[in-house]
Amino acid sequence: MSSTTGDGVCTFGIWRLLVFVLALASLGGAATAQGTAGTTKGVAAPAAVEKTGIDVLKGAWVRPDGGYTIAIRNVDPNGRLEAMYFNPNPLPFAKAQAVQEGAKLRVSFELRAGGYDGSTYELAYDPASDRLNGTYYQAVAKQQFDVSFVRK
Repeated sequence: MSSTTGDGVCTFGIWRLLVFVLALASLGGAATAQGTAGTTKGVAAPAAVEKTGIDVLKGAWVRPDGGYTIAIRNVDPNGRLEAMYFNPNPLPFAKAQAVQEGAKLRVSFELRAGGYDGSTYELAYDPASDRLNGTYYQAVAKQQFDVSFVRK
């Protein structure tokens, strides 16, 4: 349900636009030019290679099969992620956590808002392809899907 101000402006629409703009602005330089397969001396490495550890997760990630987007703004030292989900409207995650397990970097997201009722993403970062791969559990339908997110 939306409300309007005295001049007829939809405050809900403005709020959604503001959240979207802030999410994009917070990503800053996350959308960088992609590197080529081979590297040459003096050529900068792709952004994912320059980041180390859990920080490699920062940025926008999109699911090619549906356009769903995960925007990761920040990662705290304990692996807690400041992140938002877009389908296409912004939805907060109930939980967003990253864990470094040896060489493996895993991320977990839980959605409770917008009728998702506990749906989860369980993903692992693949540094070779700069992708997040794993499963999506759709709690309402009780179905699990293999998914992949690419850096936007």
